[in-house]
Formats: sequence, C-alpha cells, structure tokens
Amino acid sequence: MELISIEDVRAAATDIAGTVTRIPLLPAPWDAQVWLKPESLQPVGSFKLRGATHAVTRLDPVVRARGVVTHSSGNHGQALAYAARSAGAPCTVVVPEGAPLVKVDRIRAYGAEVVLVPPARRLVEAERIVAETGGALVPPFDDPHVIAGQGTVGLEIVEDLPDVDVVLVPVGGGGLASGVATAVKALHPSAAVIGVEPLLAADARESLAVDSVVVWEVERTHRTSADGLRTNLSELTFAHLRERLDGIVTVTEEEIAAAMGRLVRDARLVAEPSGAVALAARLFHRDELPQGRTAVVVTGGNADPTVLAGVLTDAG
Repeated sequence: MELISIEDVRAAATDIAGTVTRIPLLPAPWDAQVWLKPESLQPVGSFKLRGATHAVTRLDPVVRARGVVTHSSGNHGQALAYAARSAGAPCTVVVPEGAPLVKVDRIRAYGAEVVLVPPARRLVEAERIVAETGGALVPPFDDPHVIAGQGTVGLEIVEDLPDVDVVLVPVGGGGLASGVATAVKALHPSAAVIGVEPLLAADARESLAVDSVVVWEVERTHRTSADGLRTNLSELTFAHLRERLDGIVTVTEEEIAAAMGRLVRDARLVAEPSGAVALAARLFHRDELPQGRTAVVVTGGNADPTVLAGVLTDAG
C-alpha cells in the first residue's frame, strides 16, 4: 500500500494556506519540557480543517460543484462544511445519533445539510448520498489527501521546535497520527511519535499488537467520552501507523477529564475530551513515554458545555 510522503505534506501546506490558521506551539506553564499545539484555536475548533481543506482543494471542479459528502461525529463535519463553503460547494454531513449538539449545530451554521442516523449506518448513508448526487465522499481519515493535510500539524511542530524529542498525538481513525508521524519522522527521524487513545476505545493499540486491523464494535467504543476517537483504523491508516508510529499509550476517562481541567485552568485553553487525551498521557503516564522536549497535540476544543462544566466542577 502506498503511503504519503513529506512532499505530499508540503503540498498540502501550500493548499491550505489562507483557509487554515497557522497555530504556534505554546509552552505549558506547568512543565518546561512540554509545548502545546492548540488546534482547538482553528476557525472550526479542531485540526480537521487541515485535511478537509486539502481534500476539497484537490477535487475535480466538476465533481466539487455537485457537492461533498462525509460522515462525522462532529469535527470533521464542521471542517468539511467550512471548507466547502469557502470553495462554494454544497455539503452534506451524515452524523451519528447522540453526537454532541454543539457540534451538530455548528455544522448547520456553516451551511451544510445534516442527516442523523444510527452510529453503525453513518458510512452506508454517506455512500448512498454520494451515489444519488454524483458528489464526492471526503472521509474523515481514510484518504491520502486528508492524511497529508493533517500532516501539516507535524510539519509546523518541527518548524517551531526543531529539537523536539517526543510528539504525543491522539489516535481515532488514525488520519492525524498518520500524517503527523509522516512529517515528523521525515524531518527529525530521532523524534518519537507516540499515539494516545482512550482505554475504552483502544482498537489501534490492539491492531498494532496483532499486526492487523481489529474492529471494535460501536457499542464498545461509545463508552468513552472522547467521541472523536471512537472510530477504528482503516487499512490505509494502519499501514502508516505500523510503519511510522513509535508506540501507543492508553488513558482512562478520569485522566482525560483531569487533563481537560488542567488545560482550562492553567493554559486558558478549552479542550473537548478527544483533544485532551495526549496531555493525559503526559500527565499520568510519563514513565511509559520517552523523555525530553515534548509536543502535545490538543486536537479540538468543541466541548459540550455540560461536559466541560462537569469537569471543572469535579476538579473543585
């Protein structure tokens, strides 16, 4: 299977300039060895804008005019809706029932049509709409252009911190981790890129352990509060992670909540559960990680207000 290259990531960086915000690394106030990459500050509140913008840019104009379609728990849907609006293209997002309302409302606010379905039917429904409209399916992660776009996060990390030793990146479907690992390992091979996922949705760790994609059922992955990390790897993202990722650490729900609270209180950053898992690994599993200058990717800040309020209340 052909993997993306650093040249693909650099091409994506050119394509997304002007739509995607260049987010600098920020030093963590509590740890001189940690820098935060707050993708929560993107216009749509997550890193997903990078891959979506690159994918839309690369579509044939005739196909793009028919519309773009995706399935998403929220952040990729927002990103594609934003990118499609910027390109003047119609957009439909298939969203699993139970997705955070704050994300669904924002998808609609960016001009996309939202179709709610049971979680297990999200891909089937998106494919049906594509067949009906003749538009283009832009997957959340299983696409080379999406992966290359997400890889620009890694490109910027190395630009800002050339001597980085460790990069911690959340893993859901694996698109972000695939792209970040591609960029970081190409530019700074000695740096370790470590994936982080919830213990309650640890399919990627299991997949890498048995050297084959392992699918966890929806009922199993939906136990985690990190709704953006409930998806399984694809064969494409698995191939990237097997080749380029240095390891995976899992974190508990309590650790995720504590990391969210730390980001709000001490870094003045709002993170959703999915966006806080990488920091949770640094805070609670430091002995499992390589030591040194560490970049932590905060992937998104589209937190449900009730969840965020609960985290802050519990933290006292």
